[in-house]
Amino acid sequence: MPATFTLTAPIESRAFTVPPFAQSCLEHADDTWEEAFDHPFVHALAEGELDAERFKFYQMQDARYLEAFADAASLISTRCPDPDDKLWFIDAARLAIVVEGELHEGYGEKLGYGPEDIRELALTPNNRAYQNHMIERAQRGTLVEAVAAIAPCPWLYIELGQRMEREMGAIPEDHPYAEWLAMYRDPEFNEYMDNLLERLQRFADAADDEARARAKTAFTTSVRYEWMFWNQAWTQQEWPV
Repeated sequence: MPATFTLTAPIESRAFTVPPFAQSCLEHADDTWEEAFDHPFVHALAEGELDAERFKFYQMQDARYLEAFADAASLISTRCPDPDDKLWFIDAARLAIVVEGELHEGYGEKLGYGPEDIRELALTPNNRAYQNHMIERAQRGTLVEAVAAIAPCPWLYIELGQRMEREMGAIPEDHPYAEWLAMYRDPEFNEYMDNLLERLQRFADAADDEARARAKTAFTTSVRYEWMFWNQAWTQQEWPV
């Protein structure tokens, strides 16, 4: 395995379609998007050098974050007039809890935590703020703002998986986080992104200029929180008082 990865080298073509409004969200996020791939946590994870306590901290906080992501997707579903859109966001909420939850369950057995530990977990300041941001946009923003706020999470992880695959090749059998790496390389996520970004585009087309501008801000805010999520695990963040 190479000693380091240049994960900030953007991929020139993606395996899913990026419609014009999604592209404009990326451009609005600008350097913030690339910074989210360049955190020491990400590099240590890719290299298999991330210590188990930091990964455990991340996994436990992420399990609670995914509950809020599911809540936000569920709230969005109630606001969609089209039944197909309703069902898609309901399925997105289920995916966050069930499918990714299986990954957390497996690592819980290895790292020594279970469902009760997750329920009793104190959220970090960064995690709570990110959750509040998504839920607030899902409740109070237009549909395009709500979807823009949740889009960076799956998009960043899927692109991270693809960047790692491009630079690492096959996952070494002895990599301590092989299951995590393999999950976000799954080609089925490309269909997920096609569906998510197509809906983002439709909702943007139906919105006015002010709502589209707020949506780009919501997107960039979530990208910033993604970086902060890596950071709170890297530093094992606690409340200062």
